[in-house]
Amino acid sequence: MKIFPAIDIKDKKCVRLVKGDFNNKTEYKMSPVEQASKYRDHGFKNLHIVDLDGALTGETINLDIIKDIVSKFDLKIEVGGGVRNFESIQKYTDVGVEKVILGSAAIKDKNFLKEACVKFPNKIALGLDAKDGFLSVSGWKENSNQLTLDYLKEINDYGVSRLIYTDINRDGMKQSPNFEVTTKVAEKSNCPVIISGGVSSIDDIKKAKTLKNIEGIIVGKAIYDGDIKLEELVKEDA
Repeated sequence: MKIFPAIDIKDKKCVRLVKGDFNNKTEYKMSPVEQASKYRDHGFKNLHIVDLDGALTGETINLDIIKDIVSKFDLKIEVGGGVRNFESIQKYTDVGVEKVILGSAAIKDKNFLKEACVKFPNKIALGLDAKDGFLSVSGWKENSNQLTLDYLKEINDYGVSRLIYTDINRDGMKQSPNFEVTTKVAEKSNCPVIISGGVSSIDDIKKAKTLKNIEGIIVGKAIYDGDIKLEELVKEDA
């Protein structure tokens, strides 16, 4: 199972939000590039990056930082945050990002997702962020009124290469991921699923490893707050 340490970028700094709330954020001293270097030095192979400025603006605001990380470190990187057009996908793939995560734009416009999968084969990851079973969009500010599993059924044959499922109620809370719902999503999904939101301990990682169709897990706040030691975590990375 792949471990994806997380870097969320806001104003060129590493930050963590609680339940996606921009007013409830913690800033960290390490720059995104320094943080990526630390992950690489510990032996991680994958990295999950969210451009929070991009999520707010719909532009690739931190492309230069992400390009820097890709060129300096031999890491497989997935990037999300406000990717709303083919041009942004192209920019990320041009700098060497492995997967580009589509979220709100794909939920609001299924055709965009379908075309993106055709234009960029094996490059598109789909980020499904849900609250109480319903998908949320626009930096989690809006509820889409779409049930996660219904939406998944509709787009399951589009050719998405990876699905990232986040339970918003768990995100940044360190109360363990929502394994029950994630398992249902993984059962329905035609592509492998990444668990996101709420990882609190190595036990969560071990539990995730027992689930079917799970490709990996994203770990953020628990690393920054010191609840999970990188030395311990990298041992679970395969």
